[in-house]
Amino acid sequence: MQPMQPSFTEQLADCRRSAVHLEMRDAYAIAAEAEEFAAWRAGEDVSRLDPGGRRREWLDTVRAATGRGVVFRRARIVSVPVSAYIRFEHAGTQLNIEAGEDVRWLPRRRASDIALPGNDFWLFDGTAVRFNHFTGDGASGGPEVTDSPAVVDLCATAFETVWERALLHTEFRI
Repeated sequence: MQPMQPSFTEQLADCRRSAVHLEMRDAYAIAAEAEEFAAWRAGEDVSRLDPGGRRREWLDTVRAATGRGVVFRRARIVSVPVSAYIRFEHAGTQLNIEAGEDVRWLPRRRASDIALPGNDFWLFDGTAVRFNHFTGDGASGGPEVTDSPAVVDLCATAFETVWERALLHTEFRI
């Protein structure tokens, strides 16, 4: 029997110094944002820019964590030209930044020589990794949490290498 894994909320509540997130997919099919993504594709982007809308809970979570000293960094490795989904993410990233995240973008061609883990992940305080698994069509496939020193080291090294090469959000043009 596999032990219970902590929830994302629990891991973030325990986080004291840093929360870094590496995203490597060009498209996600997250059920909670499907309606907003469809509206955005149809030309309505008001909800994507609304700090009181669907993303409010996340933005409040980031503000609370940064308020207690946690530094949030998010890096996205993306194909260029970017997919519709990445344009959607890019359109709403300013809210993440205003909430306290630092966000950078790395064109995939500049990542070819980086040893990367096989999945998106969060790294909390440099001690625990939370992999985000996805199905082939981009839906959530569930998390996997580990504190294996070798895995933590791989993810920390990969993230820092991506971060050093990546462009600031304000510099990444779609």
